[in-house]
Amino acid sequence: MCDYSLHLVASRPAEVGDELVSTKFDRSFTRGFTAIGEPKIAVCLLPGTELAFAKEVEYEPAFRIFRKRLRTVEKVAQFQRVNISQHTAHHDSLHFPNGQIVLVTRLFPGQVAIVLQLPASEINTTLAATQEGRSILRV
Repeated sequence: MCDYSLHLVASRPAEVGDELVSTKFDRSFTRGFTAIGEPKIAVCLLPGTELAFAKEVEYEPAFRIFRKRLRTVEKVAQFQRVNISQHTAHHDSLHFPNGQIVLVTRLFPGQVAIVLQLPASEINTTLAATQEGRSILRV
């Protein structure tokens, strides 16, 4: 999904293997991802999408009084949505294995990641469970 602040930007869904780069969009006050070679098209991620970054992720702290740049130790993250009940808050976030959560809009531009895995859709999960149930009944 793309954050509410990217509705004025052309977008497309992410695909496995996409090489993404964190970007600040011209017609928006937020940041997100574009595919390498498609700088004006936002790539929208579904909750549960897994990304692997080329380097440690650098991002802005919430309050830039003492530090201007923070880094994660982890390079793999899962995309999730937060602050859903707050309509004018940023929702797109990265959840790292160590429990750290970073809003996508705080990422510094130019960071490269690859889409490792998309989440299983509810339809495919339900279909697989139904088929598994039928095979058990046949035994």
